[in-house]
Amino acid sequence: MSDRATEPHGLWDDAQRPTAPPPPAGWAPSGMGRAVGSHLVDVHDHLRHELARLLESIDQVREGRATAADARQVMSELTLSQHDWAVGAYCARYCSVVTQHHGIEDAAVFPHLRGANPELAPVIDRLQEEHVAIHGVLVEVDRLLVEYMGSTGDVVTLQAAVVVLAEALVSHLAYEEHEVIPSLQRFGMFPGQV
Repeated sequence: MSDRATEPHGLWDDAQRPTAPPPPAGWAPSGMGRAVGSHLVDVHDHLRHELARLLESIDQVREGRATAADARQVMSELTLSQHDWAVGAYCARYCSVVTQHHGIEDAAVFPHLRGANPELAPVIDRLQEEHVAIHGVLVEVDRLLVEYMGSTGDVVTLQAAVVVLAEALVSHLAYEEHEVIPSLQRFGMFPGQV
């Protein structure tokens, strides 16, 4: 991938992404097909929303606009947090959910789509490469979280890593939706779904 610095996240060049083949002429998704595509967008929207709240909470702590108690209150309101009350614990949980989401795609959804629509293979390959790059950022965020929670790290460094994660993840989710949803609508997430 050329010129990795062209994107704010610095992990890949978005302009080098392959595109999916168009659906057949005259094809329209069934009701189930539309539901499958909408489900992916719903999951991604939830990840984007929680990420925005996480970024804002870290920003407030860094700028001194929020106390630890304030941050805990925000974290308690986030749907992924359940009982993870601290910024660090919530961030770790968020990273785990992203990893699980990508794992499901890599292990089940993408192999199905690759078999159902072989022309989509370059897009799937690229998405899987991006999963690996995002995983590297998640590992770095996790390392920084350990330092932060152990009082040897600082919130500014943690925030910078989460910003890289946010920029890369938002870009990745939008690309995946644009390129994969038509195939999901045609073929489902697993054989026989649509």
